[in-house]
Amino acid sequence: MGLDPSTSGDVYSYGILLLELFTGKRPTDGIFRDGTNIHRYSKMALPKRVMEIVDHKLLENKEGTGESSWTETERGKIHDCLILTLKIGVACSEESPRERATIVDAARELHLIKEMLVDRRTRE
Repeated sequence: MGLDPSTSGDVYSYGILLLELFTGKRPTDGIFRDGTNIHRYSKMALPKRVMEIVDHKLLENKEGTGESSWTETERGKIHDCLILTLKIGVACSEESPRERATIVDAARELHLIKEMLVDRRTRE
């Protein structure tokens, strides 16, 4: 905020972007008032209420049908991956730069999430 650009600021922006992408909300959305923001909104929902805040358009399959068309195993894997991804967004967008995840850690975690999904697809 008002300081020179830094990698810490880039990580914060990346975290906010992840939260925007997966919740379908913008930081300026009308639901964020009275000290609530996209970071707190996401953090408060994790892990038990993740499906309440995720953008349900992400759950549509190739045929355009919703979450109900996924198998129970697929739903569980997707649920776990959504939790992990939103946790990365929250970790990257912590208010204090010292508390933020590094971009290296975030990239490593996202790669592991991708591997979880790829592994699921190759077994079926």
